[in-house]
Amino acid sequence: MNIRNNIVLRQKLAAEYVLGTLRGGARRRFETWLHQDADLRRLTAEWQQRLAPMAEFAGDAQPPKSVWRAIERRLGLERKASAWQFWLNENLAFWRSLGMVSTGLAALLLVVVVTRVADAPAISYVATLTDDKSQSAMLVTADQRHKALEVRLLSAAPVAPDKSLHLWAVPKSGNPRSLGVLASNRGSFPLTDKAIGADVALLAVTLEPKGGSPDPNGPTGPIVYKGAWMRL
Repeated sequence: MNIRNNIVLRQKLAAEYVLGTLRGGARRRFETWLHQDADLRRLTAEWQQRLAPMAEFAGDAQPPKSVWRAIERRLGLERKASAWQFWLNENLAFWRSLGMVSTGLAALLLVVVVTRVADAPAISYVATLTDDKSQSAMLVTADQRHKALEVRLLSAAPVAPDKSLHLWAVPKSGNPRSLGVLASNRGSFPLTDKAIGADVALLAVTLEPKGGSPDPNGPTGPIVYKGAWMRL
């Protein structure tokens, strides 16, 4: 299969690889392509950056015992005390390989658990906003089930007491639309079609006077963070 010129398929495979849903021979082929394709490695890293922070929004849930038993079977961890004690005390290489395998399984388990929890967020859009140094500073997700925008500051510079961070949806044409003013390092705002429609491809945060922009037509301060609004 030649995926070099198939942009849509490359994005799909990179996302599934990060989530852990790309399995078996397909996953092994993808890892071979990763070694040979620098652009594919870049795409995969971008999906990792987009999806990894979403774990912070997943509620606590206790997976069924069958899940753990299946993981033990796949890793060859049958309950044999003598063998277990040997690996525990002697085989450092085993633990290193287990860590790499568990990363993929944990991502898959997260997807399974989140989809089974009745009240879990139904994430349909996500944006990772970055600063002027391209460092991730804010995560914004759209929770369709609860009709809410969830905002989390990841690593941001302190805001002066007389200033506020104001979140905006930037449409392809027309004025930016206010989504809300962040009062702390996280917040939740109503998710409305009026604020974020199909014409929105970018979210931005400006530094405004305390309480937000005084101009009803848009921001007055400088842009401090921005990022693409991506459909999952």
